[in-house]
Amino acid sequence: MYAAVLAAVLTRSPLLEFDWRVAMWRPYRQWPQPAGLLGVLVVAGQRGPTATVAAAWLGWRFRRSRDPRPLLVLLAALVLLNVSVGAVKLGTGRVGPDYAHAFGSPEFFRGGDMFPSGHTANSVVVWGTLAHLAPRRRRAAGALAALAALAVGLTTVYQGYHWFSDALGGWIAGALVLLALPYCERFAECLTVWAGRLREWPRPAPVPRPAPVVAVAGGAPRACGRGARGRTAPSSAGAALASHPRVWNERGPPRVPGMS
Repeated sequence: MYAAVLAAVLTRSPLLEFDWRVAMWRPYRQWPQPAGLLGVLVVAGQRGPTATVAAAWLGWRFRRSRDPRPLLVLLAALVLLNVSVGAVKLGTGRVGPDYAHAFGSPEFFRGGDMFPSGHTANSVVVWGTLAHLAPRRRRAAGALAALAALAVGLTTVYQGYHWFSDALGGWIAGALVLLALPYCERFAECLTVWAGRLREWPRPAPVPRPAPVVAVAGGAPRACGRGARGRTAPSSAGAALASHPRVWNERGPPRVPGMS
């Protein structure tokens, strides 16, 4: 369908004729009353506001469930939308009705970026992805998303900013990205698994410090410090204390009763 729309415009089919009829009719002049309301409605197709709202909602869900997959699916869908729609815009170079050069011309390859409509494709992808990721009432959410995408596309045509075929191409381009959502979900699942494995990567255990050894008169050397199981009480005046440098450094010089 995407290729058919492009071919229909390039071959001067009835679709191109319909484009020119709508553009010359100028709906915003025929019906000026809803211009203000529709100017606000078209914001629902702009990339910045819609992506911010969607990312905020999915970020709130991630904070509650600690599951980053819905947010990663949205980011992957937006990247795919930018690449696919941007490539076609640059490749066709179509200008809008306000900058048309010749009557009846498809106005392709003139350095523009009108085909397909970015507002329309963005509204399809953002609201359609949110409906797909909705935890419940997905059918109602899908119907609202389709209605919003339809309204945004027709509003761009009403304002004279896009040809009707631009909006038609935007609907199809957005639908192609929605068809790729299962692959985006697989990518998000793999990325989540890889991140979990990196967090669980084994770390080397710390090497314990050996406990100092104190020689006790009349018995075998015993360990002292945190690793020792028990403490050895100091012996009487004839007790021989260890003079090892480590003991001196850690516990100070040995004290013998009767000596200053």
